[in-house]
Formats: sequence, structure tokens, C-alpha cells
Amino acid sequence: MLPPEVDYDQAVATESRTKLEKPPLYKVLLHNDDYTTMDFVVAVLQLVFNRAPMEAVQIMLQVHRQGAGVAGIYTYEIAETKVSTVTSLAQANEFPLLCTMEESGEG
Repeated sequence: MLPPEVDYDQAVATESRTKLEKPPLYKVLLHNDDYTTMDFVVAVLQLVFNRAPMEAVQIMLQVHRQGAGVAGIYTYEIAETKVSTVTSLAQANEFPLLCTMEESGEG
């Protein structure tokens, strides 16, 4: 016999499934200008975006030739921090390097 104080109908475990969505990703873009040196752009790509030297040069050349280049693709908060870091470094070194972010459509 089962003890009467236990209500077994209420003791059924229910499992809910929550589908997790990947967060939207954002491209961090560097924009060409007539004053920021190529060496500075390469240094920023290596320091802030952890790019290998050859990869940094390739991205810098894309920025130079096409007017803009993707430095990296990140979640919103990380992209925002990267943009802020690049802007601060550029201002500290008296360069007008523009760094922006836009939704990438990935994620």
C-alpha cells in the first residue's frame, strides 16, 4: 500500500526544452583615410584583432584598395569593445582611423 500523504500525480517531472539561438554577429570594419599610416593599421590588426602579420597586411591592403575591410566578426558587446579600443588607439596616436561595426547577417 502507498502512504496517503504522497500525491504521486503531482510528483511527475516535466521537462521543458528551450531552443537557444545564436546571438547576432557584427562585422568590425576599418575604413581608409589619407592620413593613417599602413603600419599603424597593421599594428592595430595585430594588437586588437590578434591577426598574424601576413593576414594583417592583407586586410590593410583591402582597406587601402577597397576603402574598407573586415577586421573581425564578433558578438555585439565584443565588436563594440573592439571599435572603442581602435578609436582610442587612433586618437592617442593622432590618426583619424575610422572603425565601425555593422550586423553581419551570420549567427
